[in-house]
Amino acid sequence: MNARLIPSTPRGRVYLVGAGPGDPELLTLKAVRLLEQADAIVYDNLVSSGVLEFARPDAQRIYAGKRRAEHTMRQEQINALLVQLAREGKQVVRLKGGDPFVFGRGGEEMQELAAHGVDFEVVPGITAACGVASYAGIPLTHRDHAQVAMFVTGHLKEGAVAELDWDALVRPNQTVVIYMGLNALPDICRQLMAHGAPASRPIAAVQHGTLATQQVLTGTLADLPAKVAGSGFTSPSLLIVGDVVKLHGSLHWFDPALGDDSRLTHSGPVQLPINPVAAN
Repeated sequence: MNARLIPSTPRGRVYLVGAGPGDPELLTLKAVRLLEQADAIVYDNLVSSGVLEFARPDAQRIYAGKRRAEHTMRQEQINALLVQLAREGKQVVRLKGGDPFVFGRGGEEMQELAAHGVDFEVVPGITAACGVASYAGIPLTHRDHAQVAMFVTGHLKEGAVAELDWDALVRPNQTVVIYMGLNALPDICRQLMAHGAPASRPIAAVQHGTLATQQVLTGTLADLPAKVAGSGFTSPSLLIVGDVVKLHGSLHWFDPALGDDSRLTHSGPVQLPINPVAAN
């Protein structure tokens, strides 16, 4: 028999897919298609259950979530797992909350895949800063309030926040979005004020942004830590610092009890042409 006719193990591929901030309707069309086709899905703690409903019923599902001081898998184990699944010939979706390249360690996982010769592709998602701020009615930029938007993480490898560039974060006319900063909120507010930010600078904490359990607390650097401490807020939460937070009172449009009003504007799925250019 000609050896060239013997079927070989199909070539596996890993897709690093952004699941968005939580609301399943914020997934990209490409993300949905890949979830429907994937043989295996490796997903994080921040991926909502509604997103996973798009997966094939028979797809292998592997939870690789990380919470503060609680890691189901170390990053090295996740990296090795992705390589292993691809070498088994599987089409793998590595599903990450938000966007894979914004505090999602997507770059680290890509480096590992590239080092082992594994094919991969990145599917961007709506990062939490954009999605959560939108659902909270807090524009990240505004001509009257902020011409710069900065994304930083409040959770560093050693658990400290002192390594942040506080002098850059306290500048006026900008918005600072802090991921994974809820547990360090008192320290963050204290450091911002110590480096020159006024105690009256507005700040918001948004819990479970874009989901039916979303809650928004607004205040100032001086009083928000106490408000959060008495609220029962838990992670995942996002912090937004800057004058744009003052707009929440008049611009908040999302009612978690009702959901996104756009869901009520049509009775069924929108049918898209296969080739939009040719259809015109």
